[in-house]
Amino acid sequence: ACLSSEHLQPKEDPPRKCASLSNLSLLDRSTREIELGLEYGNPTMNLWVAASRGSQRNAALAQRNQQLEEETTSFGLKVDILRSPLLLQLSETTAESHLMEKELEELKSHSRRRK
Repeated sequence: ACLSSEHLQPKEDPPRKCASLSNLSLLDRSTREIELGLEYGNPTMNLWVAASRGSQRNAALAQRNQQLEEETTSFGLKVDILRSPLLLQLSETTAESHLMEKELEELKSHSRRRK
């Protein structure tokens, strides 16, 4: 019998699965959970408790946020006042007044010593 060229061609192997996927499929469920860190424990359902805690926390955060916004506004007003030209002028005048009072006291004490 004569062999044709079709019979001499090697058959193609089917594509192989990825080694990591095929290894995972060989492991039992508990081993996969341990190896992949999938140990979640027993499922629990505390939806209402979590929701109420979340809303309480949100309310507390909203209240704190409001308080911080009020403080920020207050600080902004204080900075504006401190930077005002009138207050700067008052500060300069007060400083000059203190210097003059100090000089006057020194002159009085010096004049008392002369007598």
